[in-house]
Amino acid sequence: MAIRPVAVLLFALVISGIIQLSSCQVLKGKLTCSDCGSHYDFSGIKVLVKCANVKRLATSTTSSEGSFEVELPSGSGTRTSTTPLNCLAKLIGGASQIYASRKNMVSKIVKTQDSSSYAISTPLVFSTTSPPVGKLKDTGSSKTIDLPLPREWGLAPSSYYIPFFPIIGIP
Repeated sequence: MAIRPVAVLLFALVISGIIQLSSCQVLKGKLTCSDCGSHYDFSGIKVLVKCANVKRLATSTTSSEGSFEVELPSGSGTRTSTTPLNCLAKLIGGASQIYASRKNMVSKIVKTQDSSSYAISTPLVFSTTSPPVGKLKDTGSSKTIDLPLPREWGLAPSSYYIPFFPIIGIP
């Protein structure tokens, strides 16, 4: 009967030698609000992490002071420290409406002095108020073309169906 515990112990040692525990690589970061007060509650804002050549995404929810922590996604689970890291963190949004410019919404992930810890290279900055209309340079007009149609025809306004060009006659 003494052979059974020894066999179980030997089996456990062999299994633990085969399975290599992967060291988790953690991204730690903090959000910044450009127009919030000192007691603003950052909780509930989502941050997305995407690494190159990895199909899986990682998301994290911020705490009340704006910090977040997420394990970096990896494809095989056995990432070594010599593998070049090409990951981005993106501010997704939260329960309330937030506004961010494109350059402040995405940040490259860089390695810190700690071997298993990473940080964002530029701060993820947002605001709670909409920027003035004059500051929106990349925004085009959202006015649609509305051709005058006689009311007697009973058709909807032309802006509802003008962008749609049906292809007729192709089987």
